[in-house]
Amino acid sequence: MKKITYKNSGVNIIAGEKTVQKIKPLIKKTFDKNVLTDIGSFGALYHLDLKKWQNPVLVSSIDGVGTKILLAKLANKFDTIGQDLVNHCVNDILTQGATPLFFLDYIGVGILKSENITEIVKGLAKACQENNVALIGGEMAEMPDVYHNDDFDLAGTIVGCVEKDKIITGKNIKHGDILLGFPSTGLHTNGYSLARKILFEKLNLNIDSQISELNKTVSEAFLTIHKSYLTTLTVFIKEKQIKGLAHITGGGIPGNLKRIIPDGLSAVIDTNLWKIPTIFTFLQKAGNIDIKEMFNVFNMGIGMIAVVDRDNEKQIISKTDAVKIGIIEKGEQKVICSFGAS
Repeated sequence: MKKITYKNSGVNIIAGEKTVQKIKPLIKKTFDKNVLTDIGSFGALYHLDLKKWQNPVLVSSIDGVGTKILLAKLANKFDTIGQDLVNHCVNDILTQGATPLFFLDYIGVGILKSENITEIVKGLAKACQENNVALIGGEMAEMPDVYHNDDFDLAGTIVGCVEKDKIITGKNIKHGDILLGFPSTGLHTNGYSLARKILFEKLNLNIDSQISELNKTVSEAFLTIHKSYLTTLTVFIKEKQIKGLAHITGGGIPGNLKRIIPDGLSAVIDTNLWKIPTIFTFLQKAGNIDIKEMFNVFNMGIGMIAVVDRDNEKQIISKTDAVKIGIIEKGEQKVICSFGAS
């Protein structure tokens, strides 16, 4: 009688160990002097340098990249989603003024393909280096009864730090403050379930199809990397010029901006104040989608919104690619989007 092993049950421990050895050099490039453990420890140790902080507050967040991983799988391109994940998480804690310190990832797979895992980690490491974040640990789980064949999932946890007196909460937002929008690079990591339905079910495209309106293939247009706003915004955060930040992810501008607007105030957005990128107008037309639905699903070209005092508006615009997209007024509805001729 044939003996049952872990390997013929679908889990290859040796392949997993070999993959870890391949990705170790990529991960170690992200280490700084505060990382006290090597890859492979049961827990990752990170030393918080209290000489750099007077009254530190730790800020943490966890997220994934959603069904964008399905496009990555179709394109057989796995490095960009690693960058997406890190940048998304960096932006989430940036909204409270935090500087990222370290990152941990989780990769769950059906069948472990070392080359795919290596590409994912290569993307994670690249974005960590760009954001000055240490990739101190993670988990790679082969679970053939949960993930079928080459299915996989990807998630990440980030921890950062902010001085207590520089935490951005939105509580000081007042009537007359200005809303500045910072451009996105595309869909970022949200809205892909709807986008895939339009692309593959309604238009019958494939991952390599050319989209004439965008002058790009589906892969090129929809695997664009989620932008990190850390470098752009850090200087203004340190100078306390930003009262509130909203990372525009799932739920679009209305669903995310309302999270930082105090009661009794309304963020009034004029959607005609910036040019909606072609990728969104293409999806809207192809899917025959109502403009309000578009704004409830996609970022519509604005990946981050800052609420600033009117006195700081011009300075920030002059030093960045930000555009004025609205104003804070008194009201009970926290976000009002004016669509004008659209």
